[in-house]
Amino acid sequence: MTKPRITARTAAGFNRRALLAAAGAATAALAAPRILRAQGKELVIGGAASHKNFVETIIGPAVEKKFNCKIVFEGSRSLVNLEKMQKNKDKQYLSVVMMDDPVMIPAVAEGLLDPITTAKVPNMAALKPGTVHMDGMWVNYLQPWLGIAYNPKAMKTAPTSWADAYDPKYKGRVILPSLQNTEGLANLFMAAFLATGKPMPEAQKDIDAAFKKLVTIKPNLLTAYTQMPQAYNLLEQGEGFMISSAISQVAMERKVGGAPVDIAVPKEGIFAMPSGVALVKGGPQPELAAGYINEMIGPEVQAKLSTATYSLPTNKDTPVPPGAPTGVTIHGIDWKFVADNRADWVKRWDRDMSM
Repeated sequence: MTKPRITARTAAGFNRRALLAAAGAATAALAAPRILRAQGKELVIGGAASHKNFVETIIGPAVEKKFNCKIVFEGSRSLVNLEKMQKNKDKQYLSVVMMDDPVMIPAVAEGLLDPITTAKVPNMAALKPGTVHMDGMWVNYLQPWLGIAYNPKAMKTAPTSWADAYDPKYKGRVILPSLQNTEGLANLFMAAFLATGKPMPEAQKDIDAAFKKLVTIKPNLLTAYTQMPQAYNLLEQGEGFMISSAISQVAMERKVGGAPVDIAVPKEGIFAMPSGVALVKGGPQPELAAGYINEMIGPEVQAKLSTATYSLPTNKDTPVPPGAPTGVTIHGIDWKFVADNRADWVKRWDRDMSM
């Protein structure tokens, strides 16, 4: 059998084909990890433990589908998320934080947040006035609101005014949140508003007038709570008739669950609870983090989110869910003023409101 003759040209051809094959294999080897990394992108979100359900059932799936990524949610408390960012400042692992507005302020002061812009988050342009803070250091993704929860079996007529809680006919029947609870601030500011008649932005700075009015409610107090379940147990049993300054989401969840609870919208207006979201400075996947926030404040997710949480949307192009208040004044709160003074207010509350 005649052996094939290997010439210099043939050898060069073999070598060229071998090099091309090797190069192709190398290219495939490099491309595969990129595809795997793209499919395995992971975004870690820090938020309150109570956010877990709507993050994992509404926001997370929408973001994962659009960006082919995995959302990992760590539920704790706002102050815990602040501590995580402080401890990991040189190597952050959280990319997005969902925290109460008062806790955002020290995070901004310590340089832990990146500003949100319309270039990064286009849906920011559709947010309602008053929901973008400190030039975009954080935005509000929802507006759970504060009204007056009441027991419709005990009160055949729903409260119509924040002043109703001061009516002597409700002696020993009114429940208030402590100033240690964020929802308790509404009673303080509304007391100043009722006492002075000033516009709310001015009234909420008149803390002396607020406390002088607030102490007059003491004969009507059944209790002032720090633990919310205790308050709703008293309300549902009929011992308390109303909770002045109640969170819409909590009251409506109890109502839907069959409890004798409803929530009224006072004529003076309602307060928006703080629900902030921000980009962590130096956090992994910054573009994906911006995409997460853009989706959560977009109209489609906002519609689902506001309905599921009995809250108002912050995107002005999103319809208000059925049953939510419309045409009502929503009072904003100066959270910087709160952060600077709240410790002193709590001390005065403990002194003036003790029973």
